[in-house]
Amino acid sequence: MIGMITGQVAYLSAPVACVMTSGGVAYEIELPIGAFCGLSVGASVSLFTHLHVREDAHLLFGFTDKAEREIFKKLIKINGVGTKMALAILSTLPAQELRHAVEYGDETALTRVAGIGKKTAQRLIIELNGKLDNIGDDNFVDTKHQPSQENNQTANPMHVIAETESALVSLGYKEKEAQSAIKTAKQTLPDDDLTTSNLLKASLKILSGF
Repeated sequence: MIGMITGQVAYLSAPVACVMTSGGVAYEIELPIGAFCGLSVGASVSLFTHLHVREDAHLLFGFTDKAEREIFKKLIKINGVGTKMALAILSTLPAQELRHAVEYGDETALTRVAGIGKKTAQRLIIELNGKLDNIGDDNFVDTKHQPSQENNQTANPMHVIAETESALVSLGYKEKEAQSAIKTAKQTLPDDDLTTSNLLKASLKILSGF
């Protein structure tokens, strides 16, 4: 099992980061949006990972701390919750917010996630009740980095928009609602701030009702 990967970010293609290790092996790792937006090309990073094996593919998911990874594992054990939905949940509700929603039975918070209706939210709260209490953040790995060429591609607005739309669709949002959110979010960002990370964060806030 691949438990952690440390290396340099070779390239970013939302929500995937390619990390090159010192041994010369590069891994493509899919991340929750919050973690992805904290990375930049050329930066050193350490990620806790989970290898998900399917008949047709081996998929690697990355997280900035053990707590987030453990929550991801618990989510995908729930019937009907695959890796796509689990990633969407953690992209919309960071670990602490998800714990709070489960603890207080906050269905509304969970229905902000693409693809989750009231019934699914209720089932998630029941399934997760008591299972997240002992998951702590004491093993947080600092992924802060020195400023670097965060997305050389971001000089091209069309590329930024296309990459952001692709990331949102991968989280379960429909193309039209992703495009609408991107259009609104883009208007809030100065041209100098138009990067994939910034547009993703702004678009996700709109889609999740914030």
